[in-house]
Amino acid sequence: MKRIYAKSDVCIGCHLCEVYCRLAHSSIKDMVKTFNKQTAPISAVRVDENRPVSFALQCRHCDEPLCVYSCLSGALSKDPETGIVTVDTEKCIGCWTCVLACPVSAPKRDIGRGKVIKCDLCQGKEMPYCVANCPNEALVYGEAPVTSKA
Repeated sequence: MKRIYAKSDVCIGCHLCEVYCRLAHSSIKDMVKTFNKQTAPISAVRVDENRPVSFALQCRHCDEPLCVYSCLSGALSKDPETGIVTVDTEKCIGCWTCVLACPVSAPKRDIGRGKVIKCDLCQGKEMPYCVANCPNEALVYGEAPVTSKA
């Protein structure tokens, strides 16, 4: 399954991935209008910074998703075909259990709506907005990177 991977060695901490995530999930596809509205969605990606290292962090769509297993209302599910973990906001009760269960704290609390949000890999798009608009190509969308074992 394709996932988003961060390359911390080239991330410049510009936070544009957060900006484009908000734009991708906004009903208004104009950046200026999106950010002028008080109801602009929050970003499902966050940039962790501990200078000189920074990197974007979003849902890893785990093989064994603890967030799904811990969801009290059944709002989180994993698609068996695509492997994408999604949130059914109609079922979400805002208990935040998934936030606590996730090892990378990828689900985020949308306190204004009383729901949880998380990366959905911009379903329906060829490339997630955060990856497509990363100016330094610090985000990669693809299969798991090959690592050598020493």
